[in-house]
Amino acid sequence: MRKPVISIVSLLLAIGWAGAATDTPDHLPVEITSTGETNYENGIATARDNVAIHIGDTDIYADYARYNSATHDITLEGHVRIYRDIRLYLSDHGVYNIDTKEIHSTEMRTEYDPYLAGGDTVTSISKNGYLVQNGTFTTHDSSKPDFYFRARTVRVYEQDHVIFQNVTFYVGDVPILWWPYMYQSLDDSFSFAISPAFLSSWGPSLLTLVTFPITDKIKGRLRLDYRTRRGPAIGFEANTNYGKDDSSWASLKTYYIQDQNPLLNQTSLPRGSVPTGRYRASLEDQTNFTSDIYGIVNITKLSDAFVMQDFYQNEFRFDPVPDNVVAVTKSDPFYTLTVDTRFQANSFFEQTERLPEVALDIKRHALFGGPIFYEGETSVADLRRNFASGSGFEDYGTIRLDTFHQLLYPNTYFGWLSVVPRVGFRETYYGETRDLGKTIFPPNDNPLIPNFLLPDPTSATPIIDGGGGYRTVLNAGIEASFKLSREWEDVQDSAFGLDGLRHVIQPFTNFSYVWSNGLDPAAILQFDRFEPSTQLRPIDFPQFTSIDSIDNWTIWRVGVRNRLQTRRDDLTVSWLELDTYVDVNFDNPYDRTPYSNLFNTLTFTPVPWASLVINSQVPAFDKGFTEVDTNIVFQPVANLQLNVGHRYLNDNPFFDNSSLFVVGGYYRFDENWGLGIQEQYEATTRILEQQRYSVYRDLTSWVASIGAIIQDNGGVKEYGVLLTFTLKAFPKLGFDLNMDPGGAGQSP
Repeated sequence: MRKPVISIVSLLLAIGWAGAATDTPDHLPVEITSTGETNYENGIATARDNVAIHIGDTDIYADYARYNSATHDITLEGHVRIYRDIRLYLSDHGVYNIDTKEIHSTEMRTEYDPYLAGGDTVTSISKNGYLVQNGTFTTHDSSKPDFYFRARTVRVYEQDHVIFQNVTFYVGDVPILWWPYMYQSLDDSFSFAISPAFLSSWGPSLLTLVTFPITDKIKGRLRLDYRTRRGPAIGFEANTNYGKDDSSWASLKTYYIQDQNPLLNQTSLPRGSVPTGRYRASLEDQTNFTSDIYGIVNITKLSDAFVMQDFYQNEFRFDPVPDNVVAVTKSDPFYTLTVDTRFQANSFFEQTERLPEVALDIKRHALFGGPIFYEGETSVADLRRNFASGSGFEDYGTIRLDTFHQLLYPNTYFGWLSVVPRVGFRETYYGETRDLGKTIFPPNDNPLIPNFLLPDPTSATPIIDGGGGYRTVLNAGIEASFKLSREWEDVQDSAFGLDGLRHVIQPFTNFSYVWSNGLDPAAILQFDRFEPSTQLRPIDFPQFTSIDSIDNWTIWRVGVRNRLQTRRDDLTVSWLELDTYVDVNFDNPYDRTPYSNLFNTLTFTPVPWASLVINSQVPAFDKGFTEVDTNIVFQPVANLQLNVGHRYLNDNPFFDNSSLFVVGGYYRFDENWGLGIQEQYEATTRILEQQRYSVYRDLTSWVASIGAIIQDNGGVKEYGVLLTFTLKAFPKLGFDLNMDPGGAGQSP
């Protein structure tokens, strides 16, 4: 039977306070109960069997306890469990002081979610700090963890951080890495990934990534890679949040490899000399100085033009030419002021430099609260167009001062017709121009290439200085639209996700007139210039941003939007949308045909788990090119997602013909297994450009994946196999096959 509380609590405390070296701070009562023998003699209380001790927010359980009322020490033996606040400490032996809350123990274990810690001896070094000798640290909740850190000393500061000294990382019983010192925040998770890989241009390789907090706000990543055909590589990355409310952030990426085969090229494109010491160093930062002033930094320095293509293939696919910019912006409800500096950090890439550019954008707002709206922008810039070194082209530059102002009068007539007339003025000064009297114009019979677009200057055909000059631009236009709708409440079809149907039709039109006087566009040095595109360009200012390519135009854009809407989950959703439009080119320097292509954008979402998007343009009224982009995504069951895409492009003067098919999917067999597939086939060349296959296995403490990739780079094939093991605090099944450094540590 359960024995009563030993002695009388008040008497025990009175004896304890009388003989203690220091008083119990809050004079908390000590309650001791047990199911076995209890005894109190000469200020010493003992209890055996299922001992329970309660002091304030601390609960202690053990097989045996001995309380000294003079020193306020509780000696504990057998199955010791100490609950303090939300923390649990486990041990076989220990001493707990109720004044200082210090714990002295051997072979103690505790949890700092999501971490588990233990050690041979544990002693308190502060109120919430402990020193662990021969300690272990892991996220694997097991008596025999798959992985763990073992350190000679570990200092644990509750709800804050852990400091290791002389620490080794083990997988099973195998030591993997050693550090003399390591800091681990208890708020951030540690992860470790190791990826055996094979790529034709790398040979058998091993990619490793260790993620660890450096301080509470700085998280670091260490990359240690080895490629048999390339050599060893090392990289360090760090992310941090700082400033008020941690609203500012910075990200650093560095990587270095002593490349044993820098000229190894798995593409059909030739490359020049490449150094053996290859690197990338990138810094991204956004600093919020105040609530309305912020600065950004985006700088990337590379050893050569191919280092990203060779070692950061996924990043290269999305951003082949990294930008280098430093800017400060002041935002306001009425304006935005930006000081922008862009520079050529890598001489092997072309860059339009701004050294600097100061721009003031006035947002559209009602003048004096009236019906007329104003918007404008003014900028001054020192511009330099620097071509890639060795390209054969000659650099050029100028000072440009540009100012634009526009008035608008939006209104609704008859309660249904929206009309927005506009009129604007732009004046631009260029410090240097081109002398057209001595310039040779090449023949141009293609109506989709502007006549003023001249070849880039070379030593044989340099720019002849024409001095400074002004250009005046007047623009006017009008937009109009209205909506008609009709509803059918009796349309009900669960298979097609229909709960009522509403058809909204919206005809729209936009007429734009631009008159330019002064400099011929061909005389203007091109910086913010015409860029080839398959899409129609904006015909409004300031949306039209190619300032240096402005020419006279008269264009009428007309179209209609059709939208079918239904109810779903108490919301109105678009079941089907179709936008159709065309440009009538009375005078268009960028498309000298009478009519543009006919454009159609179709979006069809019959059910939440399936969607179809088709963007198309066809030469319905005149000469032109054809483009049709189709994408289908559907998830027929919870564990299966499929996507099919097709891009068709024919007869575009700037881009090669293409009929590209992309098919992919992901199937999750159960909680532990998954399969991913993606294939890319170019029908015009009959080349299966890329094949990617991945199998994933969740191993509780680890996520393992094996993937294969085959790429055909213009007739040169590259093969790759990647085996990845990722350690996380809480592993989850992922979808990733990545040949960048660190394997799964990079975003796909």
